[in-house]
Amino acid sequence: MNLRRHQLQYCDCDSSTVATLTTTTTANPSHHETIIARPKPSTNFENVRYAATHIEPAKSARSRGSYLRVSYKNTRETAQAINGWKLTRALAYLENVKTKTEVVPFRRYAGGTGRASQGKQFGATRARWPIKSAEFLLSLLKNAEANADTKGLDTSNLIVKHIQVNQAPKQRRRTYRAHGRINPYMSNPCHIEMILTEGQEVVQKAPEVVARQEGLHLSSRQRGARRTRAITSS
Repeated sequence: MNLRRHQLQYCDCDSSTVATLTTTTTANPSHHETIIARPKPSTNFENVRYAATHIEPAKSARSRGSYLRVSYKNTRETAQAINGWKLTRALAYLENVKTKTEVVPFRRYAGGTGRASQGKQFGATRARWPIKSAEFLLSLLKNAEANADTKGLDTSNLIVKHIQVNQAPKQRRRTYRAHGRINPYMSNPCHIEMILTEGQEVVQKAPEVVARQEGLHLSSRQRGARRTRAITSS
């Protein structure tokens, strides 16, 4: 009984479709060679999706990391601490966390977290110094700053417009216990994404607008007293 032998070969192509070609060699008619043409891996990073879709890419700089070997809970709390800050302040803050001169307040994942007096700065009692999370966020912030500089944005006026930390698939390990037991011993990696934008110029309100807005919150007696003082002073 003759068995037909099939040989699979893969070659990269520029086509977006996958074509399968079967050829028969003249030396051995029973030998079939199958060539599968597969597309080259895409290097277009524009297809990467971010959670914040309302921010214009031309006026922002982005950075992200996937499957990072750093605690999800600690990184989430550290990221929320710098959300909305100016880039220069966020970089200095994370450096201070590494030296334990400033603390990260823990608000959501705070089970078992001890108290620290430095948390008074943020109105929190439970706080920690997650050094590894600070190092990862520092690296991503500097990467986003370099991307902003490449785009021609003003790096001295950047703010952290969007930052998000998501859970990644747990990495499974096992630990061996007494009496022949085996327990899970898993890590909790995470995905991090951030977007930096230029801060908008703050325009001061006109004095008459401020006075009119302040007058809206006055009682009738206070408005009467103000009117009387204006008349007597004139």
